[in-house]
Amino acid sequence: MVAAGNTAVLREDADHAELLALATQSLCTRTLNLFAEESRLDGESLKDAVERYEIDYAWQVLGSDRLRDETVALLEAKLRQPASAAQKACVAEVLKAVAASQSSDLLMSFDSDVPEQLAALLCAQHARKTAPEAAVEAEAAVS
Repeated sequence: MVAAGNTAVLREDADHAELLALATQSLCTRTLNLFAEESRLDGESLKDAVERYEIDYAWQVLGSDRLRDETVALLEAKLRQPASAAQKACVAEVLKAVAASQSSDLLMSFDSDVPEQLAALLCAQHARKTAPEAAVEAEAAVS
């Protein structure tokens, strides 16, 4: 039998693993060779394409303050309230873990949907967590 506290810890671990998996699956990365070939086919120099699409190494983009701050801002907009310290830490942890899992030769754009996707996932988790709490509070108010 699993104690209530252990169940909460297991759920937190599962939520974190789900975030990592979904964030990793949503990435759009390219090797330098593939990106260069796509640029050539578009009639664009590699330098121009890198500047236009704001391309950098995937681990650099994912680990950037810019992506973290954008994700937190989107989360706050979706929640219509400031993100908690735990939510901000979760964003940073997930982005750091996803960055660490990237091959050193993969590239990606700062103009990606990672912040939007991660914010949506965190909102869904927040809704799952607060729905049972709201039900308990409503039941207590009725009794």
